[in-house]
Amino acid sequence: MTTSAQCPYTFPLSRRGDVLPEEATLLREQAPVARVTTLTGDPAWLVSSYPLAKQVLEDERFSLPATAGPGVPRQYALTIPPEVVDNMGKINSAGLRDAVMKTLSPRADKELASWLEAEAHRLVDELVAKGAPGELKDGFTDPYSAALHCRLLGIPADDWRQLMSGIDVAFLTSPEVFEGSAANWYRDLGYMLGKLNAEPKPKDGLLGRFAALREVRDDLEDDELLATVALSLFGAGAVSTSAFLLHAVIALLKQPELAERLRREPAVIGRAVDELLRYNLSIGDALPRLALADVQVGDVPVRAGELVLVLIEGANYDPEIFPDPERIDFDRESNPHLAFGAGRHFCPASALGRTHAEVALQVLVERLPELRLALPIEQLAWRPGFIKRLPERLPVLW
Repeated sequence: MTTSAQCPYTFPLSRRGDVLPEEATLLREQAPVARVTTLTGDPAWLVSSYPLAKQVLEDERFSLPATAGPGVPRQYALTIPPEVVDNMGKINSAGLRDAVMKTLSPRADKELASWLEAEAHRLVDELVAKGAPGELKDGFTDPYSAALHCRLLGIPADDWRQLMSGIDVAFLTSPEVFEGSAANWYRDLGYMLGKLNAEPKPKDGLLGRFAALREVRDDLEDDELLATVALSLFGAGAVSTSAFLLHAVIALLKQPELAERLRREPAVIGRAVDELLRYNLSIGDALPRLALADVQVGDVPVRAGELVLVLIEGANYDPEIFPDPERIDFDRESNPHLAFGAGRHFCPASALGRTHAEVALQVLVERLPELRLALPIEQLAWRPGFIKRLPERLPVLW
């Protein structure tokens, strides 16, 4: 087996999200640490096997915040300010971690599951009232995911479209910075600053927690940091949960027997969501890390300052860890997938993301037992140049 080679494939890989790119399997088998060229023209190492992906994600000598530093090789141009990438470090140093973690914990909101269920039913009611065919992305997954994050932050749910439209620009993957990216960021940051400093003071969600902290701490004066944390949580959370939910629904539409099993055996939903997390291809390109020191990855000596990209669909489809990986198996005995990352930057909202998906999928399969695509799956239009693999629309019948 070759462990290092010049990648003969175009990177990023295919944007189509309903079929595993053939290159993912070939890379893992032939060159699990492959030299590639990124969108910006920079060299990088692409890691595609499960053991090596896990090594990179768990080794703190591979840094996520450092990928935003000046003069380093990039996966693509920074279309949000560099300081946003280092939010978690700022959260810790500013003493905000507890407030953020409570916000992201479903256990901190005892009414969350029932609220999510009611919200899912409300959106299905609206979809059905409008008649089939319906549009599941704009009519369900986007508003459902955005409403959750509005609740988490303590901002009006009616503002979801404005914030989701900002995501459409903020998370473009581009070889160069474009004029609208900064304007888009500062517009939405201004929105969040306005909510943070509103009178009366916010009482709910993360903004309410920030306001309460300000009452007892004199040093918490960086309004822009607080607003940046809130806006970043909305952006990263809403786009990730909506994208995964779209992919999960598409998987169930392709294999209706799986949806039927969820109707018959609702207790399997937890395992089902974990397997759909492993199986989904929403992450898009790869997870970037910058080497802070010389590190051996497989047979490849990665040098300090080099960019490493972790191909999640390579790792999550590794047959050495997941037998018959292209089959959705709700009964896998072991499912240590990397959909939430690993190591220091393991997604802190993983439990919240699971709850979000479990409730939505259970409502959809129960309320719409005949749910199916309204067009051939090959006709779905997948968004180009975006941090997630997303269908632009998901027309359905029921």
